[in-house]
Amino acid sequence: MSCPAILEKNINRLNDLFVLLDLSPSEQKNIMEIAEKFPISIPAYYLSLINKEDKNDPIRKMAIPSEFEKDLEGTFDTSGEGDNTVITGMQHKYNETVMILSTNQCAMYCRHCFRKRLVGLSDEEIAKYFEEMAQYIKEHKEISNVLISGGDSLVNSNTKIEYLLKLFTSIDNLDFIRFGTRIPVVMPQRISEDLQLLEILKKYSKKKQIYIVTQFNHPNEVTEESKKAIKMLQKIGIVVKNQTVLLKGVNDDSHVLGSLLKKLTSIGVVPYYIFQCRPVKGVKGQFQVPFERGYEIIEGAKAMQNGQGKCFKYCFSCESGKIEVVGKLGDEMIFKFHEAKYEKDYSRIFTKKLEKDTCWLYDID
Repeated sequence: MSCPAILEKNINRLNDLFVLLDLSPSEQKNIMEIAEKFPISIPAYYLSLINKEDKNDPIRKMAIPSEFEKDLEGTFDTSGEGDNTVITGMQHKYNETVMILSTNQCAMYCRHCFRKRLVGLSDEEIAKYFEEMAQYIKEHKEISNVLISGGDSLVNSNTKIEYLLKLFTSIDNLDFIRFGTRIPVVMPQRISEDLQLLEILKKYSKKKQIYIVTQFNHPNEVTEESKKAIKMLQKIGIVVKNQTVLLKGVNDDSHVLGSLLKKLTSIGVVPYYIFQCRPVKGVKGQFQVPFERGYEIIEGAKAMQNGQGKCFKYCFSCESGKIEVVGKLGDEMIFKFHEAKYEKDYSRIFTKKLEKDTCWLYDID
């Protein structure tokens, strides 16, 4: 089934949501206020994963707004995406990589989204000039890969996906193409029921390696439907990697996180990153976990894994780069630049003494 067709089944009318979840008048009022600022859209499949009897269900927290989302403390652009834009919709922050905002639409509007400023709201930052982007990449030989993101890159039509793959797989200096998408998690039928999409991906994976970078955050998301979609991608040569976001009330528990990692490696999905949740307006007050506690949770989860489950980095993305949370040394935490915007920071290690409730670093020496 094509993406436009399957999206028509999403729950985005508030009255439908209220009936399905049997929400109280106060909960309904909160959601109506939030929907005025941040859109709501939930695939029927993903909604079916919610335990409707549990107000603290982790799937519910990622899909259904709560009153915490009205807390607008924080910022909308935590990693300086505007400053890294070289062509409308294309960012070049790290030498080897360009990232393309291919759409402002998602299969589901996750409540922890770090692009709340544009997803479902504005197309001002969305890519339009693809031929110019291809020319930029050809002229910058240091660029070896393209990350097609959004919104959700697999929400694009098959025609657009094929156009982008045809364009970028023809560029000699590119080694591989990545798609950033939660489709395997929130709407796996987009993959398993769309043979045309699979044929397109299969065709172009023979020209350049294609990676799917997805985001499973909780073991309950690893369902038979998601496994089927993953296996179909792997069968045609697509490598699937996962970057989890550490989220309070969802996976901030070593056993839960460790169970997720074990489930992923059992189906051939490579743990790639565990990201610190960003201090985004409408997100910061609800989902952030302090660094020290996050490190302890992640070390506990690692202890449950074999070597394959330990090959991820615990990182946060800020304006100067992607920084790994390495460990603790006495009363300080050790950090290392995993990727850096500026040459002076390449592989740089530094330490910080943090307060127990520190969830983000704003000033990095």
